Amino acid sequence: MKTICEWKNCNNVGEFKAPVEKDNSKKHKMLCLEHIKEFNKNWNYFAGMSDQQVLDFIKSDMLWHKPTQNFNSPDNFFKVLWNNALKDENQKFKINHGLDCAKRFKFNSEDIQAFGILKIPAGVEWKKIQEKFKKLVKKFHPDMNSGNKKFEEKLKIITLAYTQLKNTYRGTLDTKY
Repeated sequence: MKTICEWKNCNNVGEFKAPVEKDNSKKHKMLCLEHIKEFNKNWNYFAGMSDQQVLDFIKSDMLWHKPTQNFNSPDNFFKVLWNNALKDENQKFKINHGLDCAKRFKFNSEDIQAFGILKIPAGVEWKKIQEKFKKLVKKFHPDMNSGNKKFEEKLKIITLAYTQLKNTYRGTLDTKY
């Protein structure tokens, strides 16, 4: 069964969907080729909106119309990741006896790669790793970079590198400390 074009006084076959509303709903009307061209030529998504509403829409569109979360939000992915990365059960990382970390630890290739990602020399003391990690999180956090996804990915890589080193340092520390 063929649908008739819904343009006033048109009896051609309606083959093309045209939105009825701006809200991305499933509501649409069927138009013929001639009238879909006319409809598209005159369609203005922003008709009836103020300049501020248009700017707000464009800003929201940059974030795919998804709400952003403040870094302090309790369910923010990066805050959870950050807190887990910084968790220091039993204060195992408070060792600072001036010992050479490179001699106390045996680093594998993943550790060496993690030092490279964090751009710090292999074997630095734990405090230096923490300091560098905090600086990198501040630099690459998406909230500090207009929500840019490439910074989100970079921060995930940095956090994984930090977690790798955290596990290495934790795994080789003497539990009496």
